[in-house]
Order: sequence, then structure tokens, then C-alpha cells
Amino acid sequence: MIPFTFRPLDPLSDSELVHRWVTHPKAAFWLMQDATLPEVEREYMAIAASEHHEAFIGLHDGAPAFLMERYDPAHVELNGLYDAEPGDVGMHFLVAPTDTPVHGFTRAVIAAVMAELFADPATRRVVVEPDVRNHAVHALNKSVGFEVVREIEKPEKRAALSICTRRSYRAAVPSKESRR
Repeated sequence: MIPFTFRPLDPLSDSELVHRWVTHPKAAFWLMQDATLPEVEREYMAIAASEHHEAFIGLHDGAPAFLMERYDPAHVELNGLYDAEPGDVGMHFLVAPTDTPVHGFTRAVIAAVMAELFADPATRRVVVEPDVRNHAVHALNKSVGFEVVREIEKPEKRAALSICTRRSYRAAVPSKESRR
């Protein structure tokens, strides 16, 4: 098992790191390719100030390795685009670019992200809205129990609204991590 931990993202001290991640060519679906450092700082300052959105740095063996955002889809991203239910939690994740990829690492990251979200007993479903063209993330989402509900139009993209229940996550990832 790969040891992952989470800490709140600090918009000021983490901005250079996050800027490198979100502007990297592999992060095209993050939609911040041309963002300047001050724009990234402002984006994450706004998230830090929001009562409906949080950002975290995911650590692998203590070193920053990925970004995770948790949000209330009834208020952020999906407001008015689907029928939100109590216990719904929205999620975004981005694995840091690397020159030395490790087979299975991204799959382990999304499993850790889902375990972290479902560790909160109030979380009933995790809701995501990836770009319909992001086939790699659709495969990852399916591997942890997400099912595509339908395609939706967002201002910035056509998205595959997908939902993962606690039960479907446990069935897809049958380990002690999924049983939280």
C-alpha cells in the first residue's frame, strides 16, 4: 500500500508548486494552462475563503504528489445542473507531473482520495464532472466505482456527470481503505 496523507493547501506557500502542476501540458483538462502565478494564487485564495470548497495537497511519503479539491456540488460547479442530494460531495484531483511515472500510482491516488472523502460518515455519494474527452480519467473513475449519469453542458466544457456511492466504491475497491 502506498502511504498517502492530506494537508490543507496554503494558497500563498503552495502557489508556485500548484502553478507548475496546473499549467503543465498533462494538466490540460484542469483548464488553467495559461494561468499566471498571481491568477493561481487568487483562485486558491478564493477556494480557501469559500465555505463550500476546499483544496488539499496530497502527500506521498511526506512529499507533495497531488492536488485534491472537495466541494459542495449544490453550491459549486454543479449548482442547477443536477439534482443534488444530502451527502453529495464534489471532487477534483490532479496528480503532479513527473518524468518518472510509477505504474498504478494515479489509480492509487484516486483510491486514496475516495477513501479520504468516504472517511466522513456524512458523505453518501461523490460527484464529479470530468470533460467528456478525458478518457483516462473516465477509466480511473470507473475503476473506483463511478457511473456516468449523463452528459451535461457547463460554461467551460461538455462534462460526464458521474456519481459514486459508498456501496459502489466498496464493491470496486474491496480493501480496508474502502470500508471507512
